[in-house]
Amino acid sequence: MGLDICGIDIIAQDINAPITEHTGAVLGVNAGPGFRMHLSPTKGIARNVAEPVVDMLFPEGKPSRIPIVAVTGTNGKTTTTRLIAHLAKGAGHKVGYTTTDGIYIQDHVIHRGDCSGPASAEVVLRDPIVDFAVLECARGGILRAGLGFDKCNISIITNITEDHLGLNDIHTIEGLAKVKAVVANSTFDDGYAILNADDDLVYKIGFGLDCNIALFSIDEKNERVLTHCKNGGLAAIIEKGYFTICKGEWRTRIAKVKDIPLTLEGRAECMIKNVMPGILTAIIQDFDISVIRQSLQSFIPGPAQTPGRMNIFKFSNFDLMIDYAHNTDGFNQLSIFLKLTEASAKIGVIACAGDRRDEDIMNMGSLAAQMFDEIIIRHDGDGRGRSNDEITHFITAGIKRTNSNINITVISDEIDAIQYAMDIVKNNGFIVVCSDDIQKCIGFVNHKAEEMNNQVSGMETSVF
Repeated sequence: MGLDICGIDIIAQDINAPITEHTGAVLGVNAGPGFRMHLSPTKGIARNVAEPVVDMLFPEGKPSRIPIVAVTGTNGKTTTTRLIAHLAKGAGHKVGYTTTDGIYIQDHVIHRGDCSGPASAEVVLRDPIVDFAVLECARGGILRAGLGFDKCNISIITNITEDHLGLNDIHTIEGLAKVKAVVANSTFDDGYAILNADDDLVYKIGFGLDCNIALFSIDEKNERVLTHCKNGGLAAIIEKGYFTICKGEWRTRIAKVKDIPLTLEGRAECMIKNVMPGILTAIIQDFDISVIRQSLQSFIPGPAQTPGRMNIFKFSNFDLMIDYAHNTDGFNQLSIFLKLTEASAKIGVIACAGDRRDEDIMNMGSLAAQMFDEIIIRHDGDGRGRSNDEITHFITAGIKRTNSNINITVISDEIDAIQYAMDIVKNNGFIVVCSDDIQKCIGFVNHKAEEMNNQVSGMETSVF
């Protein structure tokens, strides 16, 4: 029946005699048998049936845990988690991972929604199929109920920037850093904490850790990385356009940045930063270099692999990108990307969660005014304590503070806002949709793409 352990329930006239169809029968097979009747029977000799079962499940000298990689930070957690899961699958592991999108077992989604808390981690760790776990750990879950695991083999902190301040008694970015440090402090002493050396708060967390440290930086001349490697440490850098692993004085080039699909030809700096801890994780786990390169090439950004993370849809006369940017650092990263993106005009469909501080909402408006030629303000389904008018007021104030002449349109419904942007976009224009309902948004844009392709096909048919 495919069970390693089972209890077989038998009825018999005489247990000392063989069972035949006339003298007894098997009543059932139990996948979770009880031990009490054997350890402490009402009649007969007690038998220690538990010991051989435990010895079989946990052979002496064999590892009894699976590798756990825990990922936290302000931005980039989900993409980093998905990439590491992809790398581990490429190395032959059966992977379970959790993200703000859902819980996945070998790419099969078993639950959709924000699953970055401890309860979701426990679902993965209880699954008997999984032999490698990658767990996204968000601040809310940590503050509410911890991590869902005691120790991890590798911890990653992508970055720490201002987000959700003023909630759950976290009022400063330093306080937020203490929350994120919980993940790094859970690392086994012989494990690794992978830290962003370009982020002051993340780098400082390393001073209080007992585990090994690995650093990453987009700057090959980062003094922190140079000192770390001089002392024999492990790091990842961008050197002459290549993802490069440094171990002491030795350097290994993994792949050219522009050749990795996730980097969008090297234009997406935030994605470059997400790739680096992924590569470090693979190196620490001793994945073959050829497997790492192949997996990086096969991790194609888009609705399937990275839903809502810089998903670009190409239409006949414009491009449209769906992204989950929802805080000031996310907008900063978008700005870097858009500066390297040529377009006749750039339209932004933006929003802001109501549980942000007044100045945070205004700052997002101000950043949007620097990126876009035209702005459409939409509203999330949940205002999180603010009215739509109040959110619009603060976003508009931030926009006007930076560019008083920019055209602003308010369309509350996300789908209606996207449709309006597609109606007004100029030839060779670029639309950025900062989405709240990622799946719904992707579904709508895919539908519009199919609709427009059918129209083009119809036109071609009529010509012939």
